[in-house]
Amino acid sequence: MTFWEHLDELRKVIFRSFAVLLVLMTAFFLCKEFVFDDVVLAPLTGDFFVYRWLDALLEMLGLRPLEPFRVELVNIDLAAQFFTHVRISFWLAVIVALPLLIWQVWLFVRPALYEREKHAAQTAFGLSSLLFYVGVAVGYLVVFPLTLRFLGTYQVSESVANQISLLSYIGMFLKLNLIMGVVFELPALALLLSRIGIINKVVLRKFRRYAIVAALAVSAVITPSGDAFTMIVVALPLYLLYEVSIVLCKDKQEELEVINDIDK
Repeated sequence: MTFWEHLDELRKVIFRSFAVLLVLMTAFFLCKEFVFDDVVLAPLTGDFFVYRWLDALLEMLGLRPLEPFRVELVNIDLAAQFFTHVRISFWLAVIVALPLLIWQVWLFVRPALYEREKHAAQTAFGLSSLLFYVGVAVGYLVVFPLTLRFLGTYQVSESVANQISLLSYIGMFLKLNLIMGVVFELPALALLLSRIGIINKVVLRKFRRYAIVAALAVSAVITPSGDAFTMIVVALPLYLLYEVSIVLCKDKQEELEVINDIDK
């Protein structure tokens, strides 16, 4: 294909992706009550199902339940609520449409790859969608609620009341959940690099001790609040992902066998 033919194919990919995003974004925009009351703002009160599950677990263990919890949001920007509605609708559309978006990217880059690269990339592309959803789920069910309960109720003094703005809440909600979705792609990347012979189990095991430091450093950079509690909550899944990457990677002998099979 010529340069202009490649450009035309890219235009088709962008157009199809944009059309899907527009349809989903419109659907989420029209479902405002469900999106905000039942999903986005649900962690603000103790009625959130995750908190109820934790209470049940603590009760089974004979421990005290969680303290009553409720965070009130305030809005000080005239246009903030409307643009927050649009912003949330867009990002929810991106999350739901991610498998299709990845598939469109795969269709575009596949003709440019060698057979060995196609075999490795196809598996990684398929795994990446699943891992992204797992990461978003961990962010929404674990990382964000724990961070909200800690930071939303933390006070340096009783004379200083917390007044959390809508923009502050939405910003942390999106950042933490999307960041967790992205960092959960680590095993897919490791699998891809392993299949094309760049890394293997021996290499990852050798650098395991450095992975702990790297997880803490990365979590310190990507966490929006910068506090030690959120950093540790994010760092733990990062290190567990490193261990999962070791399991998914092949050792040197398996790597050579895969390469030979693909070449044949």
